[in-house]
Amino acid sequence: MTNSIGELQDAKTIFVIGSNTTEAHPVISYYIKRAVKKGATLIVNDPRRIDLVNWASLHIRHRVGTDIAYLNGIINEIFAQGWEDKEFLKNNTENPDLIRESVKDYTPEKASQICGVPAKTIKKVAKILAKNGTASVCYTLGITEHICGTDNVKTIANLQMVLGNMGKYAGGVNPLRGQNNVQGACDMGALPNVYHCYQAVDNPQVVEKFEKAWGVKGLSNKPGYKMPTMLRKALDGGTKILYCVGDNTVQSEPNMAHTIKELEALEFFVACDIFPTITTPYAHVIFPDTAWGEEDGTFTNSERRVQRVRAALKAPGEARSHWWVMQELAKRLGYDLGFTSSEAVWEDLRKTATSYAGITFNRIEEVGLQWPCPTLEHPGTAFLHKGGNFARGKGLFFKTNYVQQAEPPDKEYPLILSTGRRLWHYHTATQTRNSIGLENIFPEELLEISEDDAKKLGIKSGDLVKASSRRGEITLKAWVTRRSAPGVCWCSFHFYEACGNALTIDAFDPVTETAEYKACAIKVEKVKDGDGLPEGKVEWRQARP
Repeated sequence: MTNSIGELQDAKTIFVIGSNTTEAHPVISYYIKRAVKKGATLIVNDPRRIDLVNWASLHIRHRVGTDIAYLNGIINEIFAQGWEDKEFLKNNTENPDLIRESVKDYTPEKASQICGVPAKTIKKVAKILAKNGTASVCYTLGITEHICGTDNVKTIANLQMVLGNMGKYAGGVNPLRGQNNVQGACDMGALPNVYHCYQAVDNPQVVEKFEKAWGVKGLSNKPGYKMPTMLRKALDGGTKILYCVGDNTVQSEPNMAHTIKELEALEFFVACDIFPTITTPYAHVIFPDTAWGEEDGTFTNSERRVQRVRAALKAPGEARSHWWVMQELAKRLGYDLGFTSSEAVWEDLRKTATSYAGITFNRIEEVGLQWPCPTLEHPGTAFLHKGGNFARGKGLFFKTNYVQQAEPPDKEYPLILSTGRRLWHYHTATQTRNSIGLENIFPEELLEISEDDAKKLGIKSGDLVKASSRRGEITLKAWVTRRSAPGVCWCSFHFYEACGNALTIDAFDPVTETAEYKACAIKVEKVKDGDGLPEGKVEWRQARP
């Protein structure tokens, strides 16, 4: 996030797109609701009628995967009416003429034909964003999990720079990260092209810096493979060994059947986890890991806040902290990493860090600090690019164009499936399905289907249905609901017995290699009459206060 979570409650306008905030980020949703109670205008942009719509001034139900056309239509209208922040564009952006020219073809009328939102509504949204004070944009995986996910994000950044909303309190571009500490994992270099704090592995100066700090020679300056490429190369022997920490790969990757073939092709597979998963049976070695409540160290959350974590319980059995596992493994391979504790690892990291250099365990003993925090005297950074001063100097616009989803619906597979998370479970439910309370609240997956589609197919809520794609099929109960738009179905990937990733397509964004989890073609068939939905599962009808 460029800005802080707490700023949301003071925002004048909040533009949520591709984020089921109340279910995927319930704590952050409280700040959005507080803003609404204080008079903020909330615009929710989502093909589904998610719970947050009940708090919104406007719900924009654009077609799945048409975010670029919709956003460019808004930007076009802002320019057409002269509502752009001219001073910000002149003083704080490098190529403002590019964005003006690149959205010329996306008139509200043309954008409407693509995204399904009436032109007058696109114009209304543009006026609100331009005239209602500083706006904060929040997005999640509904933006990134497309083959055009990178360009989706760039288009959001384009919009906020055109409006001059970057570097301002309660503004900015705010990705709500999808998993606990995913921000921290990226910060620590769990990406194939950077060392920690995003220092590029193909930068000769960076390589020299780390060789000197670590006392080694010959560090590679070649970026590694991203996960989909890494797994795919197992099929031709290009990847021989996989060391997998805390990832239930079979259940979380798209096209489950193909993922299994990739894991089976490995010569050696090590899995590290806290519970058995549907991935661990494919491992040659399993290391029992520690859970978050058994570990000492740090987490970094969505707002870039580094926070202390302390062990509340002793790890069971042979489970060990993973820094210890890595240290012992390195020793057996002939190298001493010098790891002695989580704090010692942290202190070693700080020596070569940039934005983390001023953060010590003592400084975050009670309250976390937000990076960048480059010195021990620095107070941390609440929001980035203050005053329009970007880290790169000036903001850079990118031309983006709408592209169709990788697998549009057709006669054989006439519906679109989108996937995501439910409030009661987390990711592949490795933890939450081991919680009796959560499992009792939501014990099985449901296929959300619109009333129109259900009527055509003779399906009612609770009926057993089969959802099929070109990659697999699952059988589960139907939930006939107004949440889903006609032509669109939805389910999560929490339940291995009926996992949406048995159906999803392994098509990826060319830059990030993020899969298009949000759009694939399916068909739905009724299997038999059902006996109702799980007890207590009813349509949500929370009234807006």
